[in-house]
Amino acid sequence: MKGKKNIKLWLGLAAAAVIVIPLLVLLDQRMEGSKPKVQLDPSSLAIGVTHELSGTVNDDNSGIRKIWIGLYKDGKESVIFEKIYGGSVFWGRSETNRADFKVNIAPEKLGLTDGEALLRIVVRDYSWRGWMNGNRTYIEKPVTVDTRPPQIEILTGAHNISQGGSALVIYRLSENCPHNGVKVGANFFPGHAAEGYPVDVRLAFFALGHDQRSSSGIFVQASDSAGNLSKRGFRHYIKKKRFRHDVINISDGFLNSKTPEFSMLVPEGEGLAPVDTFLKVNGEVRRRNFEEIVRVTGATTNKKLWDGRFLRLPKSAPRARFAERRTYRYKGKDIDKQVHLGMDLASIRQSPVPAANSGKVVFAGSLGIYGNTIIIDHGLGLFSLYAHMSSLARDEGQEVTRGDIIGRTGSSGMAGGDHLHFSMLVHNTFVNPIEWWDEKWIVNNISGKLELEQ
Repeated sequence: MKGKKNIKLWLGLAAAAVIVIPLLVLLDQRMEGSKPKVQLDPSSLAIGVTHELSGTVNDDNSGIRKIWIGLYKDGKESVIFEKIYGGSVFWGRSETNRADFKVNIAPEKLGLTDGEALLRIVVRDYSWRGWMNGNRTYIEKPVTVDTRPPQIEILTGAHNISQGGSALVIYRLSENCPHNGVKVGANFFPGHAAEGYPVDVRLAFFALGHDQRSSSGIFVQASDSAGNLSKRGFRHYIKKKRFRHDVINISDGFLNSKTPEFSMLVPEGEGLAPVDTFLKVNGEVRRRNFEEIVRVTGATTNKKLWDGRFLRLPKSAPRARFAERRTYRYKGKDIDKQVHLGMDLASIRQSPVPAANSGKVVFAGSLGIYGNTIIIDHGLGLFSLYAHMSSLARDEGQEVTRGDIIGRTGSSGMAGGDHLHFSMLVHNTFVNPIEWWDEKWIVNNISGKLELEQ
């Protein structure tokens, strides 16, 4: 009998364990203490005339129950976002483990004046903690309400610019503006807080593309950390230019001599006729090369590294000019059209190539249609490019002085004969090198302004 009683006892305890243990596990799960995680973008805030606050809330356990966001200023709490997410308090489960939110804040509509404020965020989950009020995440973040747009003062006088040419404008900002510069049509040229100038002064080199019309809008624009935007026009005179047209006859001899090099640039074109390989190189590869040049010239030194006029390849004759419109012809048929964005200069074979001015080498290597190429940063968004060289004498990252030999002319890339392709760029735009070879033009349009405003 005693044995039977023990068996019944153990069976009872086992049955109780079957019931109690899952309940304890369930209780432990529902009483989880992990708080919701909040990620704000951006992490630092300044609120302008309009501002979009965005962020993400994550709770991988019991899930998101409620998000509440308020703005506290001058003793007043303004609720700017509040949302309850579906779920069960009894079962301690939410339908949502991740929530992205976007809130448009308009201080004027909320009756808020400029000044310091507090952003408050409260997030709760479906945990049974806190008498089923859930785990609570609380964030309090100081923010600035700033609805006043920055002021822009133009410091330079007349600004003369040709199609395909360069110019410089200097201006003063009333406050720090992370995004400021010159808009020329759809293109944007960043302003720079240059070394040696007052902290509120910005310098911006800008350019008018060879294909941009004289009606292109040109103005300075700046936005502060709160996103307030200002625009300011300035006096400028645009000189129209007419560019040459040329026909380049593509021979079988040229194609046969270049096919090995071209096949390396378009390996996917194996088996194509030489003329079709040429067209892929002249089109697709050319576009990829331009994208690489834009990437390289996307960063620049905030300091003027050059001085005086830029050097031209010594004892050289021009073979092609800037913005020359080219028609490529094969066996009497027009097969392609492109624009030549530099000056082709020919001297004796494998002539030493001097750095046109002082700066830092930011690219040295093979660059598709340009062949062996060097790009030099002269500071403040100004660059020079040397292409088709037979050899390079400088590496990326090296500093060069005006006149230093950086390589020798050649016929690498799309070149049909030994020469130097020389280009100048302002930020992401090819400009006419002739201006930068002209001492008088530099004094009248660039260095005179730099000295006046320093």
